Amino acid sequence: MIFDGVCNLCTHSVKFILKHELEPRFQFSPLQSPAGARILAEHGFSTANVATFVLVSEGKVYTRSAAALRIARHLRGAWPLLRLFAIVPRPLRDMLYDYVARNRYSWFGKTESCLVPTPELRARFRYD
Repeated sequence: MIFDGVCNLCTHSVKFILKHELEPRFQFSPLQSPAGARILAEHGFSTANVATFVLVSEGKVYTRSAAALRIARHLRGAWPLLRLFAIVPRPLRDMLYDYVARNRYSWFGKTESCLVPTPELRARFRYD
């Protein structure tokens, strides 16, 4: 998963996923890292234009609400029930996603540097 490493909402989302995933499944790279930029470029994205996180799973690329719903399937608790939102047409789901994404810095703030994982989680992150 490629995420905005200086966005507080994005960083908290990564921490939430790490805490609630059923099993260690996801790898994370900030889009500001060489690894994040490389993975984005391999899939036709530019770091300058990314206002979403990008999930690459089983050779497919997911963005915006589709990525969020895909991740929710792998979380503990009631989170997998979010897949019911798949019945909502994707343009409508993505409209809400885009609204939050446009305002994420003003609502949640941003940091000067990317998330530094604990030694236990370091293997789950790719920076170079």
